[in-house]
Amino acid sequence: MAAAFLLGLLLSGACTVQGPGSGGGISKHEGSRESSANEVARLRFDELKPVRIDYLRPTEEILNPEVFVYKDKRRLYVMDRGVLVRNYPIGLGKNPKGDKMGEGDGRTPEGTFYICVKNPRSKFYKSLALSYPTKKHAEQAFMAGLLSPVQYRDIILALERKVQPPWDTPLGGEIFIHGGGAHGDWTDGCIALYNSDMNELYTMADVGTPVTVRP
Repeated sequence: MAAAFLLGLLLSGACTVQGPGSGGGISKHEGSRESSANEVARLRFDELKPVRIDYLRPTEEILNPEVFVYKDKRRLYVMDRGVLVRNYPIGLGKNPKGDKMGEGDGRTPEGTFYICVKNPRSKFYKSLALSYPTKKHAEQAFMAGLLSPVQYRDIILALERKVQPPWDTPLGGEIFIHGGGAHGDWTDGCIALYNSDMNELYTMADVGTPVTVRP
C-alpha cells in the first residue's frame, strides 16, 4: 500500500517540502506546505482511504518506519503506519543509472533491503548499512559464474538470518545511507543525506527497518 502511494505521488508531480530538522535542500519543485498537502490529499491508497502526510510528527512518535528511495527523483521518503512523515533530498553514486552489478561500478543498488548495521561514528557523520547484496543479486551473479558456491551460500544464509551479508565478494558491499550532503551524486554507491536529515533518520530507523530502492 505504501509503495503504491509513493508511486502515485511521484507520477502526480506533487510538490513536497521538508519537515523539521532538514539541512536545507528543499525539493526543486518548491511550494508551500499547504499546496503540497492539498495535492497529496487528492491521491488515494486504494480509492477508499485518503492519503495523509504529517511532516511535523516527532521522531519519537514514528514507531514503524518504512524507507523508500526513488533514485531518479533523488528523494528518500519515510512512511509510518500508512502516513508519509518525512521527505528528504539525496545524493547517489557517481554512476547512478541502473542496478549495482559489482564492486567498484559506482552504482546504487536497487531492490528490497533491511538495515543490518547502525554506525553512530561513520566517516560521513552517521550511517545505516543496507543488506546488499540481495538474494536476486546473488542469484544473478552465481548464474553468471561471478560467485563461488560457498560465496552464494554465505550470502543466502546471512539474508535468511536477517544479518549483514558478506561484503568481500565480487558483488561488493558496504552500501550505506549516510550523511555528508545531498548536493550531488558523489558517493561510491551509497545514499547520502544532509547531516541534519541523517540525524533524524538515524533516530527513527533501527536494525531490521525495511528499505526499498527504486530506479
